[in-house]
Amino acid sequence: MTGPTGATGPTGVTGATGATGATGPTGPTGVTGATGVTGPTGPTGTTGATGATGPTGVTGATGPTGPTGDTGPTGPNITATLGYAGNNAGAVIAVILVGTLVPLPSLQLLSGITSNGAGTIFTVTQAGRYQVSYTIRTTVALLLSSRALLNGVQIDRSVVAPGLTTNLYTTQFIIDIPAGATLSVQLYGLLGAATLQPGVGANLNIVRLS
Repeated sequence: MTGPTGATGPTGVTGATGATGATGPTGPTGVTGATGVTGPTGPTGTTGATGATGPTGVTGATGPTGPTGDTGPTGPNITATLGYAGNNAGAVIAVILVGTLVPLPSLQLLSGITSNGAGTIFTVTQAGRYQVSYTIRTTVALLLSSRALLNGVQIDRSVVAPGLTTNLYTTQFIIDIPAGATLSVQLYGLLGAATLQPGVGANLNIVRLS
């Protein structure tokens, strides 16, 4: 029969540590900790290249029309300088070769133009470019010529010289006239009498254009 176990003896000296065993499998991930404080913002990076221009947008609606501006000042009335004179007396004109002025004392309408008492000389008070016309009608056909005179000198573009007998002498022309110049109408080229038709047998029109 086995006797009682004796008392345990003192522990012996610890032996040298054995080699490390193989690493065991990784344990499960622990719970994520709280988010830390956000760090300071870093410096701004360099600006990138500008992108391509986008397509043009649809044109917007037209805005309301603005108010009408003030009316400008009225310009000068050029045609306020004008003259009309006629002869409705059936006058007999004693024509000489070098010329006889046609009297136009009746039906006068003059503005900026004056007439002598006989209605044979008309003075233009304002310089300008004028349209001038005249008409002479005689009771019978005559071998005559007609013309207008500026300061007593023939205006070539005004000459009516039919070369055949006629009872109508008429023309229209444009001429530059200085201030204070005179205009007249003349029959010439015949030594004899010319009787103007009844009604308005002769007339002269003068109108300033510019």
